[in-house]
Amino acid sequence: MTRLFVFGLGYAARAIVMASGWPVLGTTRDGRDGTIRFDDADAVRVGVTAATHVLSSVPPHESGADPVLARYRELLGGRWLGYLSSTGVYGDTRGAWVDETAPVGGGRRAARAVADAAWLAIGARVFRLPGIYGPGRSPLDRLRAGTAHRVDLPGQVFSRVHVADIARGVIAGFAAPAGAYNLADDLPAGQDEVLAYAAALIGLAPPPVVPLDTLGPAARGFYGENRRVANGKAKRVLGWAPLYPDYRVGLRAVSAMTSPIPASTPPPIASVDQR
Repeated sequence: MTRLFVFGLGYAARAIVMASGWPVLGTTRDGRDGTIRFDDADAVRVGVTAATHVLSSVPPHESGADPVLARYRELLGGRWLGYLSSTGVYGDTRGAWVDETAPVGGGRRAARAVADAAWLAIGARVFRLPGIYGPGRSPLDRLRAGTAHRVDLPGQVFSRVHVADIARGVIAGFAAPAGAYNLADDLPAGQDEVLAYAAALIGLAPPPVVPLDTLGPAARGFYGENRRVANGKAKRVLGWAPLYPDYRVGLRAVSAMTSPIPASTPPPIASVDQR
């Protein structure tokens, strides 16, 4: 029987677990909600030993050292291995397209690039992910919370992917050869464009434009990179294609799933023959 063990049951990993339908064990930092505490070595050993597939979504340390490989590498042999990485490993390409043949290691994700390479070296399927969104984690949520903002940077674009498409891509990767795969939608777009569309979708005014130098270091680093992520390899090798090929389709789906239930109920049907 196929059994999956997941290091780091976060947002994307939980979507993969839900979509797989397989028996799953996994870790969190503190062992909450019936998971295994990451540093409970005995329980991790039992879980990994029983698994046929192992997936990690644990980010690296600032040095690039991967916590899973540093602690549990000797348990991983003979199993399907997957790792959720980031398209940030490509650094800034000034808006140019990048695929899996592009050099990695530049920009603000140098530590991630080191971990990415370490997982590739042991035969993992490395899924490089751009901006992740989905129910409970999207521009719609930031707009409703009043935390969204725009930064007027014409020409700055980035790629994104709906969490359900990550799950579908990783599951397709269960039967694929080892290597790196970009899981991104088909339409890179600017953050301001996406926020304006999201605001119109839920009937809110677009969020304010703020100066770049008022943002924190992480946000300034994000806006300092500009790239378009190609997904052709995932389409060819995994047989995958995004259900949500652009942010408009994806945000409409998220809005349909998360819109408040109307306070009033529709009138009763007048007759059983009414259509």
